[in-house]
Amino acid sequence: MLHSAVLNVMIKAAHRAGRSLKRDLGEVEQLQVSVKGPGNFVTAADRRAEEIVREELAKARPAYGFLGEEGGVREGSDKTHRWIVDPLDGTTNFLHGIPHFAVSIALERGGAIVAGLTYNPANDELFVAERGKGAFLNNQRIRVAARRRVGDAIVGCGLPHYGRGDLRLSRYEIAAAQQNFAGLRRYGSATLDLAWVAAGRLDAYWERDLSPWDMAAGVLLLREAGGFATDLDGGEAIFAKGQIAAGNETMHRELVRLLREAGKEAAAPAAIAEAK
Repeated sequence: MLHSAVLNVMIKAAHRAGRSLKRDLGEVEQLQVSVKGPGNFVTAADRRAEEIVREELAKARPAYGFLGEEGGVREGSDKTHRWIVDPLDGTTNFLHGIPHFAVSIALERGGAIVAGLTYNPANDELFVAERGKGAFLNNQRIRVAARRRVGDAIVGCGLPHYGRGDLRLSRYEIAAAQQNFAGLRRYGSATLDLAWVAAGRLDAYWERDLSPWDMAAGVLLLREAGGFATDLDGGEAIFAKGQIAAGNETMHRELVRLLREAGKEAAAPAAIAEAK
């Protein structure tokens, strides 16, 4: 299929960074058995991948701003355009030699995401979307699953670590999901989870405590595949709140409802304790 010039730039950057990460993955698998471990090596691989992406994008669009997980904000002379990049989403997977990670690149124009891609170099799956042009996996059109029965749904989620995130709330949310959905999955890469919902592999997905680079490309992929994405309250503050609920119309609506009810249950005992 034919891509726009800007999407071709993004694809070239993702492929180049992906080749670097795939080579590094082989090294990580060897370092797993060493006493020192692969931690420092993976940190360097992450930063190297971001620099590769930034370099490729800057060659084609030098005036655009840049927001990266590793390098932070770099202002551009063109204030209406900004790249949003996660060079290695799924770092923990990568650290353990698990081939489920991705390069994520999105283009923001005037505050709206207009192009995005998610690329897993381990299996060479490239998900791309441009606003108003649909979503694709390796040049094949993708759509969200048409499933309507909540009891048949497989749902992706995030799991907060101890000391990071609301563990109590998470337990209530997971319990609600377990009681209503056919199964839960925690894969460890937000951008791939969103791409998988877009491709119909997952029926829905939710997670808290995310950053813009975790979601920017995935939100566009999902919406261009016919899906719905909001914050966990059903609003539009996905990036401001750092949280997302996604799925087809039915699954998204039911997921938001369940999460809202779980939130009320989680808050009730705490409210009673405060009143005492």
